[in-house]
This record gives sequence, C-alpha cells and structure tokens, in this order.
Amino acid sequence: MPSAAANGLTRTIYNTIFKKNSVFVTSIFVGAIGFEMAFDTVSDKVWDNVNKGKQWKDIKDKYEQ
Repeated sequence: MPSAAANGLTRTIYNTIFKKNSVFVTSIFVGAIGFEMAFDTVSDKVWDNVNKGKQWKDIKDKYEQ
C-alpha cells in the first residue's frame, strides 16, 4: 500500500501536468528541449576534453599570421 506522502505527490503531479493535454504536451516539449541543450553541452565538453590540442581552435595560433 502506498504511503500518504506518495499518494499526495502523485495526485499533485497528476493535477499539475497530466490533467490537461495542453500542459502535458507543453511539458514534453520543454523537457525535450531542455534535455537536448544539456546533452549537447555535455557532449561538446567531453569531445573538447578528449580532443584537446587536436582541434583548429587549439592550433590556429600556429598557422594564422
């Protein structure tokens, strides 16, 4: 049997997000855009760390006049 706190939490989530279709769809879009931005930022930082010294932005001072 779920506790009263969990029941209250699920009721609150249902009433704020799932009850209206427009709010549900909007929350899906906002979540997807937020996830995409976070994933891209983390991916870029990992890529830059792994390839440090091999990218144009790291070596362009040697070749530009």
